[in-house]
Amino acid sequence: MIMSYLPARKGRHRQRYEDNLRLVAGCIPYRVEKDVEGSRISVLMISTPNRDDLVFPKGGWEDDETVNEAACREALEEAGVKGIPDEPLGVWEFRSKSKQNSCSLEGGCRGYMFALEVTEELDSWAEQSTYKRQWVSPEEAYKLCRYDWMREALEKHLRRMERNSNIEKAEKLVEHQMLSAGCSTKPSNLEESFSKCIVQG
Repeated sequence: MIMSYLPARKGRHRQRYEDNLRLVAGCIPYRVEKDVEGSRISVLMISTPNRDDLVFPKGGWEDDETVNEAACREALEEAGVKGIPDEPLGVWEFRSKSKQNSCSLEGGCRGYMFALEVTEELDSWAEQSTYKRQWVSPEEAYKLCRYDWMREALEKHLRRMERNSNIEKAEKLVEHQMLSAGCSTKPSNLEESFSKCIVQG
């Protein structure tokens, strides 16, 4: 059988560190589906063996890739999805799961999280035998998420999505008002829209 995907990276010989912290990149894969009731957001999470909770794809940021590339690679390796990364959601510091109860400095991580708009979902992927993927609603994701810092990243993503949705609604409203006022040229931004209408009015 010929693999249709690249094998997952193993080992930490290319791992980035900063301030004695392992640098990690991850993402919140999401999709927006439209129906008669409007737009609905779903996020993709993965499960690990012998656990009932879920996490978002993440892993080590290596020295031959950008942080965006690392986040996209982890989504591909662990969840089998490709997509378009949005602006960073933020940076969080946490302890790796194997060192959470340790008092030593070892095991500290600095995680860079992105939202990833999914454009392709593969039938098979590198770590399919380890991670099972599951599309869930944001409410379900918040309940099932294993880590508090990932919940915070999810909250930031949802707030950004809501803000962008409101901006889009405002732009559509302005465009409608312009057409009603006889403005024929589609504006490039809201400020330009109002100035054109004022001049022509």
